[in-house]
Amino acid sequence: MLLNEGQIHLFEHWPEPGADDDKKRRFFDQVRRLNSSYPGGLVSYIQNAKKLLADSKAGKNPYDGFTPSVPSGEVLNFGDDNFVSLEAAGIKEARNAAFVLVAGGLGERLGYKGIKVALPRETTAGKCFLQHYIESILALQEASCKMVDDGCQTKIPFVIMTSDDTNALTIKLLETNSYFGMEPSQVKLLKQEKVACLADNDAWLALDPSDKYKIQTKPHGHGDVHSLLYSSGLLEQWKSEGRKWVLFFQDTNGLLFNAIPSALGVSATKGYNVNSLAVPRKAKEAIGGITKLTHVDGRTMVINVEYNQLDPLLRATGHPDGDANCETGYSPYPGNINQLILELGPYIEELKKTHGAISEFVNPKYTDSTKTAFKSSTRLECMMQDYPKTLPPSAKVGFTVMATWLAYAPVKNNPEDAAKVPKGNPYHSATSGEMAIYKANSLILRKAGAQIADPVVDTFNGQEVEVWPRITWSPRWGLTFKSVKEKVHDNSSVSQRSALVINGQNVFLEGLSLDGTLIVNAVDEAEVKLTSHVQNKGWTIQHVDYKDTSEKEEIRIRGFKFEKVEQLEVNYTEPGKHSLSA
Repeated sequence: MLLNEGQIHLFEHWPEPGADDDKKRRFFDQVRRLNSSYPGGLVSYIQNAKKLLADSKAGKNPYDGFTPSVPSGEVLNFGDDNFVSLEAAGIKEARNAAFVLVAGGLGERLGYKGIKVALPRETTAGKCFLQHYIESILALQEASCKMVDDGCQTKIPFVIMTSDDTNALTIKLLETNSYFGMEPSQVKLLKQEKVACLADNDAWLALDPSDKYKIQTKPHGHGDVHSLLYSSGLLEQWKSEGRKWVLFFQDTNGLLFNAIPSALGVSATKGYNVNSLAVPRKAKEAIGGITKLTHVDGRTMVINVEYNQLDPLLRATGHPDGDANCETGYSPYPGNINQLILELGPYIEELKKTHGAISEFVNPKYTDSTKTAFKSSTRLECMMQDYPKTLPPSAKVGFTVMATWLAYAPVKNNPEDAAKVPKGNPYHSATSGEMAIYKANSLILRKAGAQIADPVVDTFNGQEVEVWPRITWSPRWGLTFKSVKEKVHDNSSVSQRSALVINGQNVFLEGLSLDGTLIVNAVDEAEVKLTSHVQNKGWTIQHVDYKDTSEKEEIRIRGFKFEKVEQLEVNYTEPGKHSLSA
């Protein structure tokens, strides 16, 4: 097979039979793995590579013949009647959903050696991303079952796509924390394999520079999640259990679950086969735009177009200003945040045709303008959000836009790169990701009627951010806006320097006046009313330099830590009614 595909160079250095036979067998073990883990095998991979490399060398425009237009979708306003009713519809549907987390990457780009899902989402409560995600899914599961009176015992499945880099560490994180309260049978890990590297425009497979009996490999991208789900048999199992939705999300967006109930409600009420979560985007901002593309032959698709391709595409199709803001102050093309909700039935039918193969791209770095040689080996890549490219025009593909402050604060840039981001653009760092959580929670409480102090501006690791009161709660306390509003009464207030942590389901703010740090832990059966004035020295924010190796990596990349001077921590372990009063 390899010789038929022009790969004779792989064997030119091989000695006679009898020499290095174990290494040769190991080579073919690797070839078998590479062949079985790619839809259509290595023959398809090499042939796809030849075509894409030829297109790349020729400078072919992947959108040639397509005209962009603004697709149809839903724009939601947090807290209004429509939002609240969509959240309720989403909660009802949640028991028919399955969640898929794409977590194949380490935190190296962040300046963190571990897996990204082990990082603290925020450092006031200190829960890691994976704990927050699992607690959010369990809260959805519980709330959804409460809405139906049929003794609902549904368990929402949770799949994590890992890689060689993250698989063992993810298992260890789950096992050492008892799966953060989820039943181990609910959680499935699917490990993604790497793909062969390409040495030149003829798609010669590249040998590992340190081992001539090994093909060099690199990650293929998170688009592999579709073929892994297809080959795992999980999709058919979910269908047989009556499930209707698959929700895909990425590893470090700490605000995502604020958006899940209402977005799922949109999918259910609008009948979307594909729903992309989106945020308003400024023209030319470095985030892909969701775009409807219509080909001269009549084909249409709704797809994410990368920001560096959207502007030239618009200019080439009769929009002289290219990617420009409209009267709203934002681009009419909403920003894709790589969180997808797919309707399970049509998804399975599509994957039966493609086996989960996703439209790929190649991005070789050429040594010069002749495009004849590469600086280093390249590989084919695919993205989860390119799934709709193969859908028929009859597919209902839409989007749901929510305010960025509510739904999107990814943690992906290290402090040095974040500090170089042009002023006014998002940092997408550990610093901005944590501060965004406090901002969102403060604004949600404000909308619910509490008096939350305005933020102050401070600079950490060269990044200027708003510092709001450090407010955080467990997902079961405030899963939806309605659930928050039911628990915030009267004139409760929180000062700017305060921190408030709520761990418990039935904790009510009834005239709480907080100036300092308050931590409330309550069992489910305890109903707690916070009615008093709480004042103490609280926690102060200390600046930390990211080069200061005396601090842990997860603190250094934030640029701050809390000095816990004084706090009030109250624990309610007994059922019944309690109150924290003056």
